[in-house]
Amino acid sequence: MNKIVKAAAAAAAAALAAVFIATTANADDSLYGGTGVVIVPTSTSAAEVDASATFPNVKRGKIISYQTAKARGSVIISTKKNELYLVLGYGKAVMYRVATARKGFEWKGTHKVTSKTEWPDWRPPVEMRERHPELPTFMAGGPKNPLGARAMYLGSSIYRIHGTNEPKSIGKSASSGCIRMLNDDVTELYRLVKVGAEVTVF
Repeated sequence: MNKIVKAAAAAAAAALAAVFIATTANADDSLYGGTGVVIVPTSTSAAEVDASATFPNVKRGKIISYQTAKARGSVIISTKKNELYLVLGYGKAVMYRVATARKGFEWKGTHKVTSKTEWPDWRPPVEMRERHPELPTFMAGGPKNPLGARAMYLGSSIYRIHGTNEPKSIGKSASSGCIRMLNDDVTELYRLVKVGAEVTVF
């Protein structure tokens, strides 16, 4: 009888080991909710992973199937679709609707997130103030600030991913080159994206 019990226990342990694998993440990896471990069924394909359960900190964006060679934590922006994708891995990404550059201000390229700011101040560039002389040289951060609740600065460029005080512009080609998001959306992205993350605009 003891042999049967031991054999059953061994079989159960082997089955459990075969069904689940643990992928260790950095303890400070916010994509994993700080748990440090992600459990994924070995028999489950990437397309079948329940990313909302795997990445519990994702609340605002829409989790979609998204195949890319970019690393987990990278950001990809489609100016044609006015969509931003945060790469989660396992063939998944979080999609947010954004506003991108209007005609004449389009650009494509790859940068790194070099800094992040909550309720950023705004200093309109000289070129913008030449087009719009009524603009101030400086505006303190706050609800009326065009940069909204959060900003992520891209390389040495003048471009940012930021919030907005014009929510109706989301989903359109409306900016002077920056990527606009709803304030609630950019607040979530800000928390998930690290300084040094790659951002690709195409």
